[in-house]
Amino acid sequence: MTKVKRDRANAWIIVHDFDQAVAALAAANALDHPITLLSAPGAARAGGAAWWRELMTQATAAIPHLDAEWILDCADEPGMALAALREGVRAIALDAEYDTRARVEQIAKRLNATLVKVDRAGILDLAGANNPQRACELHLSKPPHGVAKPGALG
Repeated sequence: MTKVKRDRANAWIIVHDFDQAVAALAAANALDHPITLLSAPGAARAGGAAWWRELMTQATAAIPHLDAEWILDCADEPGMALAALREGVRAIALDAEYDTRARVEQIAKRLNATLVKVDRAGILDLAGANNPQRACELHLSKPPHGVAKPGALG
């Protein structure tokens, strides 16, 4: 699998289905931009870990030359997080109290998985996007925060 250049931070995009996942991967691949795909908030309950794994498998098969990161959002439900880990999901997001989060993180580490705390600021959510690939291309083309646009300074 070809690795994407990691000289830039991953852009985060929330995907809700296969078409959106493929659009995000295609845009990242075309722009040679690293990417993290995050499920919708609480998707662990709504779709389940098996759905997320299958989405990853099929979308990755459609765009095989991109090494993307995939994170399943378990909302504030540690039971869903543990179920996702048992199902083989390797990266999960959990919004829980410190003690609960610490315990789930210990379990995740033993399973070679990652527990992520998500800051949704700056994340593109493809819910309702009429043209997901174009939305992703625009999002991925933005300069990083703190960088002036060319010609902006005179």
